[in-house]
Amino acid sequence: MDVRRAGERYPGGDSAAGIETWHAFSFGPHYDPDNLRFGAVIACNEENLAPGAGFDEHPHSHTEIVTWVVAGELTHRDSTGRESVVRHGDVQRLSSAGGVRHVERNDGPGPLTFVQMWLAPLDPGSDPFYEVVHGIADSTPYALPEAGAMLHVRRLRAGERTAVPDAAYAYVHVVRGDVRLDGEELHTGDAARITDAKGLEAEAATEAELLVWEMT
Repeated sequence: MDVRRAGERYPGGDSAAGIETWHAFSFGPHYDPDNLRFGAVIACNEENLAPGAGFDEHPHSHTEIVTWVVAGELTHRDSTGRESVVRHGDVQRLSSAGGVRHVERNDGPGPLTFVQMWLAPLDPGSDPFYEVVHGIADSTPYALPEAGAMLHVRRLRAGERTAVPDAAYAYVHVVRGDVRLDGEELHTGDAARITDAKGLEAEAATEAELLVWEMT
């Protein structure tokens, strides 16, 4: 298990434009050949947008983009004609496939924080795809077969435990709270990269929320 702390993330964004970004993997000018990906995950970005701030239209291709809103409202528009508002508890997915352009903005009245995870598809290409699953439940994992992955959302009260899926690769991101995992204390923004996970449990020291990727 390789634990990466929130304070070790690469800074990004544009503070003058109301955008603050923290990258968990090699990204843009922060090139690190030893931190390019884990399993299918090639990016895990925490984005903080002030009201009215956002990312103007920009392209993506050959990437599965999954977004989890922590607080606030995310407005999404893309070149397939889709537009939606994503809130906490919703899972948004954009399969950029052969190419798509999109806009992401904070058109809400308060600050916006979201975690955006990029995964490499098993077979690049095909047609773009977009969906939002509203109010996803802890007991219902979100399958992403295009990347050989499955996302588990875990919301825990203090003292509760949850199993980490047995998998070739498991990526555990702490959205909020404090948890213990295999003897390690993890806090908000920390992540654990686990190879050949088997029989592991996370225990919440406080109320906590986790995003767990199970990958082949």
